[in-house]
Parts: sequence; structure tokens; C-alpha cells
Amino acid sequence: MTTIYLYAFLSVLAVSLVSFAGVFTLSLREELLRKYIFIFISVAVGALLGDALIHLIPEAFENSTNEILTSTLVIVGILLFFILEKFLHWHHHGEDKEHVHPVGKLVLFSDGVHNFMDGMIIAASFLVNPAVGLATTLAVILHEIPQEVGDFAVLLHSGYTKKRALWLNFISALSALLGAAIFFVLGEMAEKSANWFLPIAAGGFIYIAVADLMPELQKTKGKKHYVLQVLAAITGVLAMVALTLIE
Repeated sequence: MTTIYLYAFLSVLAVSLVSFAGVFTLSLREELLRKYIFIFISVAVGALLGDALIHLIPEAFENSTNEILTSTLVIVGILLFFILEKFLHWHHHGEDKEHVHPVGKLVLFSDGVHNFMDGMIIAASFLVNPAVGLATTLAVILHEIPQEVGDFAVLLHSGYTKKRALWLNFISALSALLGAAIFFVLGEMAEKSANWFLPIAAGGFIYIAVADLMPELQKTKGKKHYVLQVLAAITGVLAMVALTLIE
């Protein structure tokens, strides 16, 4: 059993390190990165919506015994992130020194919840079978790469520096370790609570994509940008669809 715990935590740590996927963007010049950041944001829109509607919500319904409650929790997630954004806006206006858009903080919070769930799911998979655990880890890593690159771009767009965005993204990703630890400690109780977190996280992802990121994309001008945005968003969705083939 100790070996299974070790494998599970090493796998979760590997998933957390995927948060550094955004590091490849550091090789781009600042002006170039700012100019084409809308492409990465578009990928994030597609990945967030695809993740919520193709993975999180269906999985929540599959594990649910009350469909109305699950649907309500998705709405709760949307409203919760709306309230959080309002709070962060008020907090933001009181901090003139820190020019950071609230959507960046929302992404960190939402990603933290999502990574927390990933940690619980990986831990549960290893308890079933080490081979299942490794397969789940691979699926999560493939799932995280486009999202982490998109999240990094959103953090930059929100006003964070490259270095701070990278490390905050990594710290948020470490919540996966906490999720795995809590699952192993609480066992069945933690597994049941996961059915509440999934739809709430999905609602949060939908809110961020539709209410925050899409309006930012509307600010770009030119047919070329529109075409690239649509293609990038479709790429994000297709990445989520592709992952269903290996689940």
C-alpha cells in the first residue's frame, strides 16, 4: 500500500509540474507575446468550455444520484464565480499599486479547485489499480497541457509578470497534492464530496470562458484575428474531445 501511495504522489507531482508548460512562451519576445496572446486566450476558451461540457459535467452526472442537484451545483458554480469576481473587483479598486485584472485571480482559484480534484481522481485510480492510476495520470497530463498554456497567457493578459505568472500557476497546481492527500486520509468521505466539487468547478470554468475571456477577445479587430481566434478555440475543444478517446 505504501508503494501505491508513493506512485500516486509522484504522479500527482508530475501533473503539477505541467503548470510549467507555459514556460515555452518565455522564449517569445515580450512585444510578440502581447501581440498574439489572444491566440492562447482563445485556446483557453475552447479548453475551458470543452473541459466543463465534455469531461466535468458528464462525469458529475455519471456519479450523481440526483440530476437536479448536480445541475443546480453547476449554476451555483457560475454564480459563485460571479460573486468572487465582484469581490475581487472591489478589492482591486482599492489597490492602485497592483494593476492586475480580477480574471487572473479567478483563473488561479478555479485552476486550484480543478487541480485539487485531479489529485483526488488520480489517488482513487491508483487505489483501484496501479495501471489504471498511470493511465489516468497520462490522461490528466494531456488534458492539462493546453489548459496550463492558456492559463499562463490569461495571467499575463491580466497584468502579471512572466515570472510571477509562472510561479503562481505552479503554486495553484500544487493543490493536486493536497487533493491526493485528503483522499487517502478521508477515503470514502472525500470521494463523495468530489461529486459536489466537479459541477461547481465546471460552472466556474464556463463563467470564466464566457463572461471574462470571450469579451476580451471581442476587443481585437480584423478578420484575420477573428479567424485565428475561432481556429484556436476549436483547437482547445478538439484537444478535450481527443482525450475522451483515451479515457
